[in-house]
Amino acid sequence: MVKAQKSIEQQPKAMREFRAAWIASVANINWPSKPGLSSTEQQKEAIVLLDLLQSLNFNAAILQIRPQADALYKSDLEPWSYFLTGEQGKAPNPYYDPLEFWVEAAHDRGLELHVWLNPYRAHHLSGSEESAGSVVKSKPELVLKLKDGQYWMDPSLKGVQDQSAAVVRDIVKRYDIDGVHFDDYFYPYDSYNGGEDFPDSLSWAAYQQSGGKLTRADWRRESVNTFIERINKEIKAEKKHVKFGLSPFGIWRPGYPASVEGYDQYEKLYADAKLWLNKGWIDYFTPQLYWKVNDMPHSFPVLLGWWQSENIKNRHLWPGMNVGLGGDDKNTDEIINQIMVTRGMLPQSPGAVHWSIAALVKHPLLRSALKSGPYRNQALVPSSEWLDRKAPEKPIITVVPKGKLLEVRWNHPEKNDVFKWVVYFKYGNKWNYKIMNRKDDSLDLLASVEGSSKGISQTLISSFAVTAIDRTGNESEFVEHQIGGVN
Repeated sequence: MVKAQKSIEQQPKAMREFRAAWIASVANINWPSKPGLSSTEQQKEAIVLLDLLQSLNFNAAILQIRPQADALYKSDLEPWSYFLTGEQGKAPNPYYDPLEFWVEAAHDRGLELHVWLNPYRAHHLSGSEESAGSVVKSKPELVLKLKDGQYWMDPSLKGVQDQSAAVVRDIVKRYDIDGVHFDDYFYPYDSYNGGEDFPDSLSWAAYQQSGGKLTRADWRRESVNTFIERINKEIKAEKKHVKFGLSPFGIWRPGYPASVEGYDQYEKLYADAKLWLNKGWIDYFTPQLYWKVNDMPHSFPVLLGWWQSENIKNRHLWPGMNVGLGGDDKNTDEIINQIMVTRGMLPQSPGAVHWSIAALVKHPLLRSALKSGPYRNQALVPSSEWLDRKAPEKPIITVVPKGKLLEVRWNHPEKNDVFKWVVYFKYGNKWNYKIMNRKDDSLDLLASVEGSSKGISQTLISSFAVTAIDRTGNESEFVEHQIGGVN
């Protein structure tokens, strides 16, 4: 007999923690492994990476789909990527849409899929020849050539902002993605231009002639600020549940906090990342804290603490970690320690993004340490209450005895509102849980066992519950189903 009731005990909760890895396509760093693979080979490589993340109890993948104003997906705005097919503008053969494939395969494995775009880079050194559809050739007035050979779109130009905003809006509208992600490339690093200033004299002169009063540095920062705020609004206008994430260089400015030294992104990249966090223009903030705990001028917890002090809108702060340090005991221990530091400092919404998935592929010791340590148990992505606070309806439950098992089945009146399920089960006085994926609809639970030490039958499970999780992480009402009379 199964009896349903709202639990009056302290309700069990599945662990919450964002666990993601970056998957880079530029220069074929992570996927695909080289340009021009067959569609089948590309798909097989994608599945290997997604299966790896699922096996390690990750819950998100951040896939680079616009490395150089191109597309690893079907786009009418920009050409197919060279890194995909070996020729910019050439579609996969036989045809498939890689982003559609990635989204479906990730969701089937309980992984969020965030798309990572470079908003301004127009041509990378590893990107071969530009096609006629490239912005470099089709809209040359928007791009500037740097001394290292790269092309960069001028962030101050309305045409550039319109182009990148249209790309984001198109992706959010057409694909069932979970997030849009920018990394640290705003104005380019000065080393790309031989240490010289960004060559935007024409647009700067036009700004001055129009009566602009800002300094050149403030004008550049304002251009990026305007764009970041716009992107957030355009994403939410299309689909409110799609998160906007930013991953800036890990140091805002030297001296913030006092012990910190290093590159000045505010002055060099014209990225006022602190402002974006202060304003809450993002849903999750992933500063690239690629240094060790005991690296005094760039200490991981010192920088994380400073960024948290600037998180006045209480957005998710999920730092980027450099898991590529190496796969030996010392570096593996460093990553485990950083995860634990993050949990301790950010208990309301812990999480981390790992640079990059290559280290997880390469280092068995790192994989083993994560799976046997901090990622031993499954975790849900922390909820984003500023996007949506409404919990989904509770699932409809049926139970079918199957010998020594109970088959728990569930359904839902609004399946499109459900991204995952959590099955809670209680053996004796101890609750546990299993996170199930969107297409799952049943789970067998062990109800009894024969032959205990005294040779008698012993009932194992006393209660269970099933909850629904929506796209922003809200969980449905917890209803405990007590079990009796099943032996």
